[in-house]
Amino acid sequence: MTAATEQVILLSDEGAPIGVADKTSVHTDDTPLHLAFSCHVFDEAGRILVTRRALGKLTWPGVWTNSFCGHPAPGEDLEDAVRRRAATELGLEITGLELVLPDFRYLAIDASGIVENEICPVYVARAAGAIDANPAEVAEWRWAEAAELGLAVSLTPWAFSPWLALQLPQLDLA
Repeated sequence: MTAATEQVILLSDEGAPIGVADKTSVHTDDTPLHLAFSCHVFDEAGRILVTRRALGKLTWPGVWTNSFCGHPAPGEDLEDAVRRRAATELGLEITGLELVLPDFRYLAIDASGIVENEICPVYVARAAGAIDANPAEVAEWRWAEAAELGLAVSLTPWAFSPWLALQLPQLDLA
């Protein structure tokens, strides 16, 4: 499925599905509320994977963010979508997938004026293999200590995605 044909699930203000739309037509300066997800991946040492968004990304190109995120396809189970996106974006198999922030919701506007308006359940998982990042999605990646990441986000929030800056304080990373 290409980005040009990828569909997102539109939501009412209460979070109920109300339709679908082409992803490329949704992410504009007037983005309707839609369903997404975020995932934070940890390694065996307990470090968190952070990625820098590819420079060709429509929103927040080049900023550091959570391990990966995406949108479930209409009719797709959310956990299946998370696993699919881990493979697509990072070439990574994940285990221990757990929903940790089921009601996370945010609205943010990037420097180009494009709006992100999402109900975005947040997951954590463990890496079950090596990373083979897709360069169209990920410019670079690294494993970070949670305290190190928290400090970096607090000191330079502009270098990170707004959803990461909002999610990180809500995650129990101790």
